[in-house]
Formats: sequence, C-alpha cells, structure tokens
Amino acid sequence: MASDFVWFELVTPDAAAAEAFYKAVVGWTAEASSGPNGPYTIFKAGDVPVGGMLEMKDVPAGWLGYLGVDDVDAFAAKVEAAGGAIHKAPQDIPDVGRFAVVADPQGAMFILFRGSLDAPPPRPQQMSPGSLGWSELNAAGWEKAFDFYAPLFGWVKHDAVPMGEMGVYQTFGPQAAAIGGMCDSQGPGHSWLYYFCVENLDAAIERVKTGGGQIQLGPMEVPGGAFVVNAVDPQGGLFALLGMRG
Repeated sequence: MASDFVWFELVTPDAAAAEAFYKAVVGWTAEASSGPNGPYTIFKAGDVPVGGMLEMKDVPAGWLGYLGVDDVDAFAAKVEAAGGAIHKAPQDIPDVGRFAVVADPQGAMFILFRGSLDAPPPRPQQMSPGSLGWSELNAAGWEKAFDFYAPLFGWVKHDAVPMGEMGVYQTFGPQAAAIGGMCDSQGPGHSWLYYFCVENLDAAIERVKTGGGQIQLGPMEVPGGAFVVNAVDPQGGLFALLGMRG
C-alpha cells in the first residue's frame, strides 16, 4: 500500500528559466534526461535525484507529487471508484516504471507511480537541504478529503492544530509518522503544495525575490522551531520552503 510521495515533477512553460530559478533558490543541481513526452530535467539534492521537470507550453505551471503504489492500474481504479478522476490512463515509461495522472474528488491532482526497479532508489536524508520537508493539501473541506485518501493510502490522523478562524490543520501520514497536513482552502483552488527544505530560510527568501519569484505568505513558525513561506516561481508555479531563520 502507498504511504508517501516518492517523486515530484514541475510542469512549466519555460524549463530553462525554471531550472535557473530552482537551482538558485533550493540549491538543486540539474541533469538533462528524456521522457515519453520529450526532454526531461532531473533535479538532484547532492547526488540524489528528488524530482523532475517537463516543459509544456499549454498548461499552467505547477508541481505534481508521485505517490508510490504496488499496482498503478488497481489504484487508478480505486481512485475512480472513490469519486476521483483519471486524467491520464496508466501507461509505461520505458526502463523507469508505470504511472497514471489522477485527481481527488475536489480536483487536486497527483500521480500514481510504480518504479521498474526491484529496490526503491535512494532518497535524501530527511529534512536535509533540497529534500521534501512536507506535503500539504488545501481542500474544500479537509474532512471529506481525508476520507478519500485515508483508505486508499493507509494514512491516519496525527496532530490536529487549531488555526483560529481558519479552522483545524490536520496532520496525516502512515502510522509511523506524519508526512503532511490538510486544511480548508482559503481561496478558490484545491491542490497539493510541496515544501522543499533549505538551510537558511531568510537567504532563500531573498533568492526567490532576486530570481523574479514572489513570497505569498510567511515566514511563519511551525512546530519544531523551523519556519515556512509559501511562494510562486516566475512562471506561476506554487511551492513552499521550510528551514531555520538567520
């Protein structure tokens, strides 16, 4: 059963500009590759691949998360049976794996993925610079969203954090630990937001601004003493950063 995100992909209308921006802001390196839809860029934290980038001129910029599953076709059918949608039917990526692009009942998109390797590839050390630090679902009613995801992926509720007028921020994940949070969206969009770790958040904020991006929210302190900001890249892709200040 799936329990965590295993890959992240930026779809953007300008791959060259986005590569320069994220390399500067997050500290990733980039490696040219190829995929079923043409040229593909792999982002690395140190020597470990963490995500990819695909240039598509006719779609809005945005990040998609890959949830690892043991049977893409079976999980795609489960998503549809639970009220979700299949945007791209299951298909193979030669020598890489099998995937399907799906959405939850509120329209938040994600990808189901099974790699072709017997053993999963290495992942960065948790909370290390360039790694994924947190995944967040902004939903039109997080309770309904949780009821969709929990039985599919084995997620349970962890801490519930009161947010005043904004309601409750419910953390979730496998039994072992929380990997993300869900909350009621404060705007019209219902989507996943991914938090990438940086060593010095204040310095990263300045790199966002210098690179033509914008800070939308924060810095805000989170449990554990770290801080987060929500940001948008120059092509309009939403993302977030997590790290210590100073």
